[in-house]
Amino acid sequence: MSTEPPARPESPAPRARSGTLGHGSPRTGGEPVTARSAMRLRLLLSWIFLPVFMAAAACFALWAAGSGPGDSPGRAVLVTIAAICAISAFLAAVDLSVLVGRLRRERGAGD
Repeated sequence: MSTEPPARPESPAPRARSGTLGHGSPRTGGEPVTARSAMRLRLLLSWIFLPVFMAAAACFALWAAGSGPGDSPGRAVLVTIAAICAISAFLAAVDLSVLVGRLRRERGAGD
C-alpha cells in the first residue's frame, strides 16, 4: 500500500503579467500563487542608490583623469571602478522606471 495521495493533473497557472517575459513555463515550485515582490523596498533602494552610484562614478572618473603614471591605484583600476559604478547607476535607473510603471499600472493611474 502506498501512502501517497493520488496524482491530480496540474493545469498551467495563468499569468497576470503582460509582455514577453511573463509567458514561460508553468509554475513548478511551492511558492504561493499570490506571491509578490517587495516593490516598495526596491523603489526605496533604487531612489537611494541611483545618486550614490552616479556620484561614485563621477568621483572615480575624476580621480582617474587626475592620476599619474606611477600612482596607486592605477588609472585602469579607477576607470574600471568608474565603469562598474556607471553600469550600476544605469541598472538602478532602469529598475526605478520599471517599478514606477508597475505601481502606476496597479493603481490604475495609467488609464
